[in-house]
Amino acid sequence: MYKNTSFFKYFRSVNSKKKILIAPLDWGLGHATRCIPIAKALMACNYEVIFACDGRPLKLLKNEFPDNDFIKLAGYDISYPKNGNMTWSMMWQSFKILRKIKAENKAIKSLIQDFKIDGIISDNRYGLRHADIPSVFITHQLNIQSNYFQSTIQNINFKFIKKFDECWIADSEFNRLSADLSTINKPAFPIKFTGLLSRFKKLSKTEEIEVLAIVSGPEPQRTLFENILFEQLTDSNRKATLVLGKPELNKTQQCGNLKVISHLNAESLNQEMSNANLVISRSGYSTIMDVAILNKKAIFIPTPGQTEQLYLATHFDKQKIAFAEHQHNFNLEKAIEKMPEYSGFDNNAEENDWQSLFKIFEA
Repeated sequence: MYKNTSFFKYFRSVNSKKKILIAPLDWGLGHATRCIPIAKALMACNYEVIFACDGRPLKLLKNEFPDNDFIKLAGYDISYPKNGNMTWSMMWQSFKILRKIKAENKAIKSLIQDFKIDGIISDNRYGLRHADIPSVFITHQLNIQSNYFQSTIQNINFKFIKKFDECWIADSEFNRLSADLSTINKPAFPIKFTGLLSRFKKLSKTEEIEVLAIVSGPEPQRTLFENILFEQLTDSNRKATLVLGKPELNKTQQCGNLKVISHLNAESLNQEMSNANLVISRSGYSTIMDVAILNKKAIFIPTPGQTEQLYLATHFDKQKIAFAEHQHNFNLEKAIEKMPEYSGFDNNAEENDWQSLFKIFEA
């Protein structure tokens, strides 16, 4: 289930920093990116951070934290159907997911013993918890969106979350980007709001870019989205950048006015988003947090069949904050024509209260 990818000290050093394991879900890159500010805050507070992940999240986090230790821990390997019927696809994949949860819950016992883990932060990985050490579950979706069996799915979700010591909601408590997704009455487990979790901060422009398009999410929809954006951006005369979300590659090419980049680290993507007048992306929640922090105008194209992304895209479209369009209907020029009707994000996020959040690890 896991193997170490660098040299680990199996016994606690004289320095004796507490070790916190951070494990993001491998469903796109958003779960990994929103763990970045948490990891940096932990390290600033004198904790040692170890990551457990696989695939593209592993590559992304290694780029951001080259000096940290990593455990290669298999993810859930969730895939999207080409026809966009996500509900039925997830039902077919549910047995695989449950097997993965059981396997990671078994693996965490060995990880804690081998690597002297003092706390766990699991971003939507239900099996990464342990009764003997503080275990935190991160989500933004307590009120799960589904076309079928919503109540049953939500009950199962709560059943798993209740086994953790705390549930951290990746949002501001009083100005919620997640809207109704994080709204439930009388939760049956302790919850804390983290504030917005973004890698980014506002920067001055270093150049003018009309459009920044960001590709993300599981296959095969990720590649379908990439192809649509590439075709329409190359046909356009607008100065644009297309970021493919492939940290395993290291490639940049210029196609007319379009620059295509396989991957950007947090610092470079922060600058590229700051330079852009308009961001085109999925309506994944982590991306929305990034766009909101930078107060950008956006066009959201939800992943077909992904009910949460569809809900968020529709929510911000109705509020006339960000334009939303279905993938199969997307037309770049027509979408840009509509942008004067939309305000863009005007977010004044409060500071993250890391001291309060990290109290759980000091018990």
